[in-house]
Amino acid sequence: MAKPCRRPFSEAATAHEKPSGVTVMRRNRVLFGLALLALAAALAGVVWTAFLRPIDVTVVRTERNVPIQVFGLGTVEARVLSRVGFEMPGTLTELHADSGDRVAKGTLLAHLDSREQAAKAAQARAALKQAESSIRQSSAALERADATARQKEQINKRRQQLVASGGVSTEVAEDAQAAVDIAQADLSQARSTVEVARANREQAEALLLLEETRLSKHALYAPYDAIVVARNLELGSMLTAGEQLFTLVDPTSVWVLAYVDESKAGQLKVGQPAEVMLRSMADQRFAGEVARIDIESDRVNEERRVYVRCVRCPTEIHLGEQAEVLIDVDALAEARLVPQAAVLDRKGSEGVIWTVEDGRLARRLVSLGQTTLDGRMVITGGLTPEARIVAKVESGFRVGRPVSVKDGEAP
Repeated sequence: MAKPCRRPFSEAATAHEKPSGVTVMRRNRVLFGLALLALAAALAGVVWTAFLRPIDVTVVRTERNVPIQVFGLGTVEARVLSRVGFEMPGTLTELHADSGDRVAKGTLLAHLDSREQAAKAAQARAALKQAESSIRQSSAALERADATARQKEQINKRRQQLVASGGVSTEVAEDAQAAVDIAQADLSQARSTVEVARANREQAEALLLLEETRLSKHALYAPYDAIVVARNLELGSMLTAGEQLFTLVDPTSVWVLAYVDESKAGQLKVGQPAEVMLRSMADQRFAGEVARIDIESDRVNEERRVYVRCVRCPTEIHLGEQAEVLIDVDALAEARLVPQAAVLDRKGSEGVIWTVEDGRLARRLVSLGQTTLDGRMVITGGLTPEARIVAKVESGFRVGRPVSVKDGEAP
């Protein structure tokens, strides 16, 4: 009996493991399907992350009692500042004040050598006395001439009567009339002498006033209650007329000259309350008020010059010290504020902001008003009461996308 033919074991195994064409096609289809499922899942994840997943947002609250302030930077100045000196040239012989001193009105600050001018004043005083003596002398002469004229007039009347009756000659009557004419001329001359004497006295009085005025200008007095800011010369110095010796300020006139951006200066008014912060006292604030707003602005820096008077200032002042001012221009009882960074496509008083409405993002064109000191803008129109304002714009914002408002962030 013949034995069956057997294949080697290795060949049989190889023939058994080799897949058919149908099997390969089925396996490729399965792998392709799995790849499509993975891609779809990835796309779904991307869509979910980018468009459907709720995004966390921060919304602002409605605030109450919102102050609207304007910031200004400037320096400490004084409205009343005087650079004083002598009107007369001379040598300094007395100094009674120095930098930092407080002096009352009328206090003697300095004196020039006045001996020469004092002598001139004494000479003018003597001339006045001489003129007054001349008046008395000429007045006495006038009285004498007047009496003589009256006497001659009476004699002339009697002789004119006698010449008519033949009691005296015509020659005697003519002599009496001539004596009257001479007496009248003397009287007129005496009157002129008195007028000249009076004019001389007026001239002497004017000269005395001039010399005494010049003498008084050798002394320098404080024109008001002041603080001496600077003293420029020392004893023995030679001064020319008008040379500055002291710089004085009225401490009650100290204020801050602040420069305010023109875009923020529209609501400024005289009398508005303000706060002053000095660089040397950064931890303190001093009450003040707007005292003056210059009509002319700085053309280069586009800033308005505003003067803030300090109501309660420190006793020690330093002119030129840097100072900051905060001016209260308005106060809002209630306001909805949005940070400037969250306002898009701003055009004038309008801009676009993101809001949360019915749990989803929306874009709204709103009207914008005043700006707070920290850069937030007041929304004056364009929103419903239910709309909540997004405080910070994040990547991934899309209109209609659901949001998740953080706890405690909602108004």
